[in-house]
Amino acid sequence: MNEIKQGLIETLIRNLEKLASAMEKASVAEYIELYRKPRRLLYLNFISGIARGFGLAVGFTAVGALFLYLMGRLAALNLPIVGEFIAEITRIVQEELSRRAY
Repeated sequence: MNEIKQGLIETLIRNLEKLASAMEKASVAEYIELYRKPRRLLYLNFISGIARGFGLAVGFTAVGALFLYLMGRLAALNLPIVGEFIAEITRIVQEELSRRAY
């Protein structure tokens, strides 16, 4: 009977050590500390929002520039389909500009 209790206790200790290790890896204490200090949580969220917005702007600019570069290269090839597409876009832009001028 005593051996069974000893085995259960050892199993319980191993499981507790695994749980403590998992909680330490998950940084639960840091999350709890953030909820205790709402100003720090707001500050960190504000800074992360600025970083995301800046990354989005830079990424969109890079992808847009690449798209425009590729469209310019395609237009330089004088492909009939691409040329018609670009001419249509130009026509639409000119119509919009003439409408807004009045």
